[in-house]
Amino acid sequence: MRPRSAFRLGIASFTENYQNRIAIAGLQDERVLVEDDYTDYPDFVTLCEAHHGYPATSLQWQPASAATHPWSQKSPSTELLATTGDALRVWEYSSDAPPQSSSYVGRQPTTGTHSLVLKTALSGQSKVQSQSTGAPLTNFSWNEKAPSLIVTSSIDTTCTVWNIDTSSAITQLIAHDREVYDVAWLPGSTDIFVSVGADGSLRAFDLRSLEHSTILYETPAPKNMPPPSASPSASARPPTSPLLRIAFNPSDSNYMSTFHMDGSDIQILDMRSPGSPVMELRGHHAAINGLGWGSAEHPLLATAADDCQLLLWDLASYTQAAASPRSAGSRLNSPRPDVKKRVVTEPVMAFDGDGGVGSHCLWKIDSSSEGVGRITYICNVDLISIRPEHMAAPRLSGTTYTAKIMLAWRPRR
Repeated sequence: MRPRSAFRLGIASFTENYQNRIAIAGLQDERVLVEDDYTDYPDFVTLCEAHHGYPATSLQWQPASAATHPWSQKSPSTELLATTGDALRVWEYSSDAPPQSSSYVGRQPTTGTHSLVLKTALSGQSKVQSQSTGAPLTNFSWNEKAPSLIVTSSIDTTCTVWNIDTSSAITQLIAHDREVYDVAWLPGSTDIFVSVGADGSLRAFDLRSLEHSTILYETPAPKNMPPPSASPSASARPPTSPLLRIAFNPSDSNYMSTFHMDGSDIQILDMRSPGSPVMELRGHHAAINGLGWGSAEHPLLATAADDCQLLLWDLASYTQAAASPRSAGSRLNSPRPDVKKRVVTEPVMAFDGDGGVGSHCLWKIDSSSEGVGRITYICNVDLISIRPEHMAAPRLSGTTYTAKIMLAWRPRR
């Protein structure tokens, strides 16, 4: 297993043209993260960058399991980064910087030569050589158990499962009646994934049985809808609020979190009780634009909204009340009795920002050796690190990114 590398971030610009870029940013010296009075090298610097064309809708580092995966076309010393936009692009990052000999943050400065090279671009159901002509991709999910698998969602109503090691599509299916906005693998499974979209439904798919999908949740129809007519289309489902994001609880993958477009509440769903939420989180006062879970050891849920708030929710006491089946494949076939919805209104922590917390809100909870939790998110273009004492981390410098940016933490190994 490769020793822990220097502290790095993947960044993508977001401008309405074909001149977007992605970059790898790192600290010149990691001591700034652990020593409050260390100011010699306080800022992030650009290690390497590459042209991306259209804005990236999602950016992720390879999962930790990729370090030991038997890749056929990848060096063990490099790392993969994936982005979506007009295509699924897989990038290979390499560095000749000396590896750190300890997991202690701050042992060595970030030095050496860094490179970011496009490895493959995938669109439709095949590999593309230049600018893609396929439908734009909205998001993707990287399988942690089998890191060669990525599933993408698209505005053309489809989801596509890719083998990035062979640059080929395993399957493409029509997932929704309208645009698909987000997709996520069931943790621990290489067969089951879920998706949400503009048709207001949350659906589960099993690659072993693609003849049908399971509808786990549908947003309620508007209360003031006119009575159905006698037209042939009267049986069609009336327009409902789209679902924008879906994320699994890493400590209990029976539970998922989602939210409606322009909605201020978070719905917590149980795969064993499809149809309605088992919990609803009410703390925001404006439209929610991002959510994310922490690690399996610290499964806090963070939500960000246009009310300039970042809220942290601890749902362990609610979700641990019910026993969870161990097998990932049993989720869709393990019903629970109807559970009464619980409403939670008090987060365990709240942060009020000066401006709206950005819609591209990727965050991670990290526990240091001192046991101090750290939450990172994007507010405009400043990188803010919130500790209990609200200490701020360095701001980005040395780049020309002036629009919204997207961040992805490199997973620890």
